[in-house]
Order: sequence, then C-alpha cells, then structure tokens
Amino acid sequence: MPADPRTRIINSTAPVRVCDNGGWTDTWFAGHGKVFSIAVAPRVEVQMKVTPHEPGTPRISIHAENYGQRFVIDPPSPLADKHPLLNAAFDYLKIPPDLSIEATVYSEMPAGCSTGTSAAVSVALTGALDHLRGTRLTAHEVALAAQRIETELLKQQCGIQDQLASAYGGVNFIEMHQYPHASVSPLGLSTELTWELESRLVLIYVGESHVSSDVHKLVISELEGSGPANPKLQALRVAAERAKEAVLRGDLAELGRSMISNTYAQANLHPDLVGVHHQRIIDIARDHQVLGWKVNGAGGAGGSVTLLCRADRTARRTMIRQIQQSSPQYAVIPIRLSPAGLRRWETVESL
Repeated sequence: MPADPRTRIINSTAPVRVCDNGGWTDTWFAGHGKVFSIAVAPRVEVQMKVTPHEPGTPRISIHAENYGQRFVIDPPSPLADKHPLLNAAFDYLKIPPDLSIEATVYSEMPAGCSTGTSAAVSVALTGALDHLRGTRLTAHEVALAAQRIETELLKQQCGIQDQLASAYGGVNFIEMHQYPHASVSPLGLSTELTWELESRLVLIYVGESHVSSDVHKLVISELEGSGPANPKLQALRVAAERAKEAVLRGDLAELGRSMISNTYAQANLHPDLVGVHHQRIIDIARDHQVLGWKVNGAGGAGGSVTLLCRADRTARRTMIRQIQQSSPQYAVIPIRLSPAGLRRWETVESL
C-alpha cells in the first residue's frame, strides 16, 4: 500500500463473453434483436492509483500491461494514436481537475479473440471512473456509457450485447426492443448445471486477431438496405431464442444445436464470417461428435470458436490434442463461468 494517506486505490473487473447466439441482431441496422450469451473469466482488470494532482506532473498515466506499454494521456482524446479506447473513456468520463490517475489495464485474453474484450475493458474502466466520480451508475448504465464511447467518440461499428454481457455477468438473454434500448434477463442455472456447462465448454483461439468494426462494415454493406425483417437476421434471433429455452430446460444437446444453427446463419450473412481456421477447428470437433460449435463475436479473420462437448472428459482431451496438433497457432484458453458482472471497489488500508 502507498505511504501517502491521500492516495486511493480503485479496482474494477469485468468478464468477457462466449457463445453469443443472435449476435448481429443487436446492431443499428437490425433495428431489434435477441442475443443469448455466457459471461466467462478470465476477466479484464483495471486498477487506478489516484492522488492529488501536483503541478507539472501528468494527470493521467496508463500502463497497458498486456502490451508492455506505459504512456501519458494529457489531455485525453479519442483521436489518440495509441489505445484510443482508453483515451476515449477518460475523455467521456471527465475526472476532477485536482486529481492524477495512474491506471493499469490487464487481461489474460489475447487481443482480437472475439470474446468482447474491448467492451469489457470499456466497462471495467467506465465502472472504475464512475466509482471515482461518485456518480453511482447502475450496471446497465455503465454498459450504455461504454457502448457510447465506442460508437459516438470512436465512431466504431458495434452492437450493444458485449457491453451488457460484461456489465451483468452470468448467462443472459438480451432483448433489444429498438436500438440501442434493451432489457437483460438473467437465466438462473442450478449449481449442477453451471458446473456441467462449465466443464463442457472449450474456447479455441485461432492465433490471429481481427478488428470487429471492420467486419461490421463488411456485413452492413450487404444488409443495411434490407431492413430488420431480413430472413438472415431472423435466423439469428431464432438461434438466440433456442439457446435460451434450452438452458432453461437444462438441455445441453439442444443448446449445442442452437450454436450450430447460429454459426450457419452467421456464415449466411457473409461467407467470410466463418474463416478457414474456424472451419478446420469445427471439422475436427464434428469428427469427435461435440454437441455444438459457435464462431464467437463478429467472426471474420482470426478470433475464436466455442465448442460444447459431450460428457466424456477423455474424449474432450483427445479432441483438444488433435486441434492443437493441427496447427501450432491454435491455443486453448481456459475459461470458467462468471456469474458476477462488473465489480468495483476501493482498497482499504486496514485490509
């Protein structure tokens, strides 16, 4: 702990998400949508050291730990060349001028994993800054603020589901009535179903990153003139509904089928959304008779695939070995369900 009694340590963490059935229907061009998703760890971590500002010293310093980078934001600007998302969050949520902040941002998720990591960073940082400012935003309000940072300040194409999944945590059904307004329904899982689902999910990173906003532009060029009733979008909404109903019944086989249905519907939006690496992993998984597969997030080049395995643990490990042997760039990322969403607290000296 720092010796200066005026120093405050503010912490914030938020999960990422996998298996986002119905993704793409949470966008402005879809109009209305339905998304099922599962929040998982490893979580994004933000820690801020807050001290009184001393003249001649930077007001905001950032340690992007994953990148091994330290830099100063003074003043913050969403037009910054380096880590514009972090700049934009500080620009959007003005901090008191008499304070200085040293913020560390960290995630075990690799960049471009298609698990909503940038949204989780935005949610965690927004939550920490909200705690500092004492404005007491709800989890839903934090998610909306984080989404506005990406769309309004950074002018990026993104939906609303990633921020909501990160802010709420757990297994959720998100219903967007009219962009960007949505309701979130947590799906209560029994303890045993939670353990079973967690033991069967496998996340495979293909070893290549992508920019989801670029993928959005590709799909928008195909869909923006067709309207919300486009059958391609409706197929994704149906896949989200099927996943919700399957989980509420405790039917993992049907959950797997809904994941497969969603992946086919995703590819139907644009063939490039299910890439060569995704398909190679899916082919191996199919040979091992897994229950389901879902190309995470926007899809496209890079990213990751979520697999839902059968109960046989030995078969699961055999499949993973074969996937890893098929390409040295494929990596299994250990995940666990994250029932809690955004967490924010202040370190107390006595603790």
